[in-house]
Amino acid sequence: MSRNAITRALAGLVALAGLAAQSQTQNTIQAHVVADSGQSSPALRLDEVVREALQNNPAIQSALHNAQAERRRIPQASSLPDPKVSVNWMGNITPFSVQTNDPSSYRGLAAMQELPFPGKRSLRGKIAGKEADAAQVGVEAVRRRLVAEIKTAYYDYWYLDKALQITLQNKDLLRKLSQITEARYRVGKGIQQDVLKSQVELSLLLQKITVLQQQRATAAARLNALLGRPPEQALPAPADIPGTTPLNYSLDQLYGLADRTDPGLQREQRMVERSQLAANLAHKDYYPDLAVGYMYEQRPLLPDMHGFTFTVNIPVFYKSKQRQEVAEAGEQAAAAENNRQNRQNELDFQVKQQYLAAKASEQLLQLYSQGVVPQSSLALESSMAAYQVGTVDFLSVLANFSTVLNYQVDYYRELANYQSSLAQLESLTGLELTTASTGPASGKE
Repeated sequence: MSRNAITRALAGLVALAGLAAQSQTQNTIQAHVVADSGQSSPALRLDEVVREALQNNPAIQSALHNAQAERRRIPQASSLPDPKVSVNWMGNITPFSVQTNDPSSYRGLAAMQELPFPGKRSLRGKIAGKEADAAQVGVEAVRRRLVAEIKTAYYDYWYLDKALQITLQNKDLLRKLSQITEARYRVGKGIQQDVLKSQVELSLLLQKITVLQQQRATAAARLNALLGRPPEQALPAPADIPGTTPLNYSLDQLYGLADRTDPGLQREQRMVERSQLAANLAHKDYYPDLAVGYMYEQRPLLPDMHGFTFTVNIPVFYKSKQRQEVAEAGEQAAAAENNRQNRQNELDFQVKQQYLAAKASEQLLQLYSQGVVPQSSLALESSMAAYQVGTVDFLSVLANFSTVLNYQVDYYRELANYQSSLAQLESLTGLELTTASTGPASGKE
């Protein structure tokens, strides 16, 4: 039911009561409705909120730095071990001092380089690369999750702002109704019960307004936290969001898109591939590594000497080391595969959950806009007309009046739920289902 219809109905009750201030009351109500619909300060737009959150939220920056850190590990993992250099002498206690009359006295220099078995360095680099890829995919997962959270918080803030506006209008209009019942009671055309009931309903509305104000402040604090602002920073009223746009994707299509683009599933797949490479590396640890060394000795009384050493490690403890390492890698590979499957199951559930929620909200919005609200509006107008001729009591009028306004609040609640479900589907499928740029709402009031 439109606010103009409510205003006309109240004006009819004013005429029935025979109040001298009939035109003044009607003008006051209309002025209130017009003033409430306007906004004196710039509205908070969704696209601006999303852009600011992506720039300032520390979770994004943390994920980026973590991905860069993992990328720095790739050349480290595939590099050769650091060479070892040593100096030595034999003779006097003074450093590098030799005994000129002793042929066994010398100065020496040695260097050694470890050479892992062929293929080990490459595998270690590939393992680090898979971990870096997983961290990079994690950046996209954080970005999608943040955008979904900021949109959900914005829609919640928008709904509570709308609900508070409607309830404040409800309070003002109900106060007018209460004044009308008092006037009718004074002239003998009403009963005291109507006056008392209207006052009770007004008190209940004041209680509801207090709760909505607290919830709106909490929603604003949540938005500030996601934007990296102090929680007490004031936020302007949100801009209206567009009305519903049909979800033109089937559930199977959403499943397919989620399987191809979900960052969480992609990360788990990278970890599966990483565990397979780790298993290959564990098998290569059965093969020994090589160490090559060179030594030079300067002897005062004899010719200089050069020497080479070749060292290999022998895996004689393979039962307690290499065999267990291979078993460990196998267990990690199985765990990674189970994690991937678990993410697949969770992803399918989340897609279906949000799809069903969006479809339910879409149906409810159609029911509210095309059925419930128009029908309850007609019921209110009919009860007001019957009240004028005395065939319906005031309690019926008041009940119908509250029903219409409650359904208005429910409409906005479902519109916010619908947009929030689409925002969650966006994070799962990578689609652009919500409209960041905002304009006048197309929903009926």
